[in-house]
Parts: sequence; C-alpha cells; structure tokens
Amino acid sequence: MSKKVLILCTGNSCRSIIAEAVLNRYLDGVEAQSSGVKASGRVNPYAKKVLQDDGSWDEKYHSKTIDKVLDSEFDLVITVCDNANESCPVFPHATKVIHVGYEDPDGKNFSAFLKTLKLIKMELIPITRMELGL
Repeated sequence: MSKKVLILCTGNSCRSIIAEAVLNRYLDGVEAQSSGVKASGRVNPYAKKVLQDDGSWDEKYHSKTIDKVLDSEFDLVITVCDNANESCPVFPHATKVIHVGYEDPDGKNFSAFLKTLKLIKMELIPITRMELGL
C-alpha cells in the first residue's frame, strides 16, 4: 500500500511540481501529488525541462488548486514555500503537515531550477522517508 504525499506551494508551477516528480520517481511506495494555494494554472517551462533532463517528467504533472485535492486523504503534507506554510488549510482527514522551504526559482535562469532540483533530491527524499517511516 503506497503512502500518499501532497506537496503544497503557492503557484504550483515550480517547486511543488519538481518535488512531486522527484518523490514519485525516487521513492518506492510513495504516491505524490502537488497543488497550489493560488495555483498559476501552468508549469514553468524550466521546471518541465529540468525534470525532463532528469528523466522525472510525466505529462500528468500540471498546476492545480488546493480544492482539487482537499478532500483526499494524505499520509503527509509538505509545504515547500513560506506562503503555503502560513496559509496551509486544515485538511478534513487527520494529516501530518511539515514545512521544508525552498527559494522560488521562478523568473530566474535555468541554473536556479537545477539548484532547486538538487536540493529537493538531497533534502526532501530523506526527510520524506523519515516522516513516513520508509
């Protein structure tokens, strides 16, 4: 039985999409989704490219609002930006919420997205494993 993880950000166009893809690719037994408290409705082209280069991109990844996932049951919710952490909604099902913040690469060059990917792989994978007891 896979553990369900939600990655929550503000715009759901960069950090949360990258984290969703990384957790889905590198963590067996984890089904990650992402959403935004004020979703932009688009995936940043650099976020998509960095994931394609990593072999982690899937066409199912898209920007979506929190209301699309709010009624789902998650084993863990991870906020990856301060705004999402501060405005994280209360989930109807008892859910553990943690915050692991990353600088927003949006509007920066491609190297900022590479840095975000690297940090998420180095930090978020082991933290998620620990929090889920994997």
